[in-house]
Amino acid sequence: MSSPGESLLKYDSPVLISKSTDRKSPKGRPLRISHQQSPDSTPIPPPPKSKTTSTDTNRQENEEILNAILPPREWTDGNQLWVQQVSSVPCTRTDVVHLEELLDVKLQQRQARETGICPIRRELYSQCFDELIRQVTINCAERGLLLLRVRNEIQMTIAAYQTLYESSVAFGIRKALQAEQGKADMEKRISDTENEIQELKKQLSEQKAKCDAIEKRENERRQVEEKKHTEEIQFLKRTNQQLKTQLEGIITPKK
Repeated sequence: MSSPGESLLKYDSPVLISKSTDRKSPKGRPLRISHQQSPDSTPIPPPPKSKTTSTDTNRQENEEILNAILPPREWTDGNQLWVQQVSSVPCTRTDVVHLEELLDVKLQQRQARETGICPIRRELYSQCFDELIRQVTINCAERGLLLLRVRNEIQMTIAAYQTLYESSVAFGIRKALQAEQGKADMEKRISDTENEIQELKKQLSEQKAKCDAIEKRENERRQVEEKKHTEEIQFLKRTNQQLKTQLEGIITPKK
């Protein structure tokens, strides 16, 4: 693992703790700290020692609180373990102005978006806020702990919003997929219904054609039957007239 990148949070010079073999000692001996510095680090002079015991005690307590709030970062370089703690040097007004300028420079260099959701902008502002917590904690540990609560609350709120956003996106995607699936089903149903309508229209046309053919055939048969019936009536009338004439001839006496 290589050394971590630059951060707006001010750190002391990296300190070589031990080699990896020493770190895995079975006896659990305390790690020996070697005050060597990494080749690319700039040495920072240690803060001046306090004159009174109470001041040393308060300073030590503040450093412990500072390390608890902002834990040191560790990394390995080869088989060497390096540790870098946050700086406990009080800041000045110039440091605060420089922090603001450095924040603006980092935002421009990393091309952070000015509006909307931007992970880069969020990361840089989080580092800036941690640096402000460090500066405040050095002067007043209680104020730093209060700012820590504020930072944790902000991170928890952002995490809740992120979870809500992800669940909303998943819900929207799921609804969109359901809508697309429903649309496809509806289009298939419409297509099937249209095909059924066309088939029914075809069957209707066939039935109409059959009905017209049957009606025409029945009309022709009726006309034939009517003609035949008329001919039979005429035949019967003629026969009746002939029989009537013969009967009259039989009945009427001859002179």
